[in-house]
Amino acid sequence: MPSSAFCSLEGKTALVTGGSRGIGRAIAVELARAGAQVVVGYNSGAVEAEEVAAEIGARAVQADVASAADAARLVEEAGDLDILVNNAGVTRDGLLARMPDEEWRDVIETNLSSVFYTCRAVTRPMMKKRAGAIVNLSSIVGLHGNFGQTNYGAAKAGIIGFTKSLARELGSRNVRANVVAPGYVKTRLTDVIPEEGKALMLQNTPLGRLGDPEDVAGAVRFLCSDEASFITGEVLLVDGGLGM
Repeated sequence: MPSSAFCSLEGKTALVTGGSRGIGRAIAVELARAGAQVVVGYNSGAVEAEEVAAEIGARAVQADVASAADAARLVEEAGDLDILVNNAGVTRDGLLARMPDEEWRDVIETNLSSVFYTCRAVTRPMMKKRAGAIVNLSSIVGLHGNFGQTNYGAAKAGIIGFTKSLARELGSRNVRANVVAPGYVKTRLTDVIPEEGKALMLQNTPLGRLGDPEDVAGAVRFLCSDEASFITGEVLLVDGGLGM
């Protein structure tokens, strides 16, 4: 049931990639709470994806969005989409001097090429009906970089440039494209960071806490809604002030 008329997504269909856990799961839940019919895209974690789908009355569809064919199939199976949220991503951290080619390619293909593949698949249908909202998840690392994450930083920075260009292409057809860039959020990735590392993050974050996945989900819901109908090509940082 929708929690409020504000930022309602009643009657809309949304696809969330990487929707089985963490930030993606929170986004799927929040969009459903706003009234959207949600399709939970996932690559691995079938049990988790099906649990999310059952919880919110959604469908779970498996696809490897790093594959152009799989990404196109996912979009086709999702149906007549009003909303696309690209959240799928991986990390393969390491110093550039010792980074294997496959770790570069894995991150670029999963985090960046997947955005190209899914956006390409939804572009024509959304342009045809002159309506649609695309939100691509980047990261504070895409704006400021981070030690040991040249591959991840390149992919996340690429998402920003891609989305701004896409917004210019689609704007005349009333299709919007925006970016949400989270800071440090409580997920499985941050759970493994040593305590001294977390302390440094908190020291540099004016709000003095790590974000919750729900903080990011609320920002995505807003950008998908009609209340954001005059916003496109923007990067919304959800980072507790870290990126100031």
